[in-house]
Amino acid sequence: MDLKKLIADVKAKNPDQPLYIQAATEVLETINDFVNENPKYDKYSIVERILEPERIIKFKVTWVDDNGKIQINRGYRVQHNMAIGPYKGGIRFHPTVTEDTMKFLAFEQTFKNSLTTLPMGGGKGGSDFDPKGKSEGEVMRFCQSFMTELQKYIGADTDVPAGDIGVGGREIGFMYGQYKRLRGEHTGVLTGKGLEWGGSLIRPEATGFGAVYFLQGMLAAKKDKIQGKRCIISGFGNVAWGTALKLAELGAKLVAISGPDGYIIDEAGINTPEKIAYMDELNATRNNVVEPFAKKFKTAKFVKGKKVWEVPCEIAMTCAIQNELNADDAKKLIENKVKYVVEVSNMGCTADAVTTLQKKKVSFAPGKAANAGGVATSGLEMSQNAEHLSWTAEEVDAKLHNIMKNIHDNCVKYGTEKNGYINYVKGANIAGFIKVADAMIAQGVAY
Repeated sequence: MDLKKLIADVKAKNPDQPLYIQAATEVLETINDFVNENPKYDKYSIVERILEPERIIKFKVTWVDDNGKIQINRGYRVQHNMAIGPYKGGIRFHPTVTEDTMKFLAFEQTFKNSLTTLPMGGGKGGSDFDPKGKSEGEVMRFCQSFMTELQKYIGADTDVPAGDIGVGGREIGFMYGQYKRLRGEHTGVLTGKGLEWGGSLIRPEATGFGAVYFLQGMLAAKKDKIQGKRCIISGFGNVAWGTALKLAELGAKLVAISGPDGYIIDEAGINTPEKIAYMDELNATRNNVVEPFAKKFKTAKFVKGKKVWEVPCEIAMTCAIQNELNADDAKKLIENKVKYVVEVSNMGCTADAVTTLQKKKVSFAPGKAANAGGVATSGLEMSQNAEHLSWTAEEVDAKLHNIMKNIHDNCVKYGTEKNGYINYVKGANIAGFIKVADAMIAQGVAY
């Protein structure tokens, strides 16, 4: 494997796609030595093949707003790799959605899904549609139009989308209703469904829960415990809410949360049922601003226009969006004695932030490992749908906990360096690569 040539080829083939280049470069740099020690992967050109999405679908979405005006958005579905199972990955509705965003997320999803050990390939989709400020009728009409096109390319054994940023239970419901209407079948083609019609218990909390379970593994590896640890998180959606819920349950002290308007610091701890429930209530408004939190709880203070990473902590968890934590933020965290940084958002840290943290031997968990709990629980929902049954919350949570423990153990297996430092990025990438690569070899090459 010629690392320099491969990175140069990625840049040449994907101009103006910095997110995909960033994600691909990280993987290439960390699996380089492993691939060179195992020549079978070069023999079958696995790395070159895994870098290319199997299919990129791009389509127009037209819908009518409440004023009767026709609106036009772009829709995407990137089906990256199905070597180990049907494509699986979320749908994101956000103004920042581009082909680059979808490609990097589908690429990351391939490795993430592999880490769960469940039979799921990698995919991702979405639109530059912004549900914020739209009426329920407008959201419904957009979702129906979006699904009218997307349904041509998905199915329970082909591609099973889920929710993501801007796509919650409401949007999943509208899309599933349209799929069922057009196809005349009630199948597990979407996950994140309502409990009354095929959904799984604890799915909304699962990404946050899983990330905290992974964090527990990181702490245990250093003979440390979560109780009493000072934590900060970014973001204010389901992921942040689930993370806060599990941190509180396990006895950590969450002192700061953030939104696009700034951050909240609450030295009393954001760990009571009332405070965490209010996080969920604010998220339901789809405005994602945190200032009202300080108005409701007297112990909380709102800091406008600042990033939460300036707050001293032992544990920092990104729960918002890609590249939200940069090198300067990482340096500030290090100055404030951070011990653990966990990406709960996908590629939540810039490449130089990761390098900065690793140089100082901060325990750092990449999103493809730490946030795999969401897709793992989606996989469990697929299993329940296929068997036409429903598991209890305790059963789902136990399975999720076990999956996250196994992911952590595999990261340790492939990422522990000679000096004892656990390079979770390297471990996650190698562990995720092996399953996909070996499946591709076993299935041969189409001529």
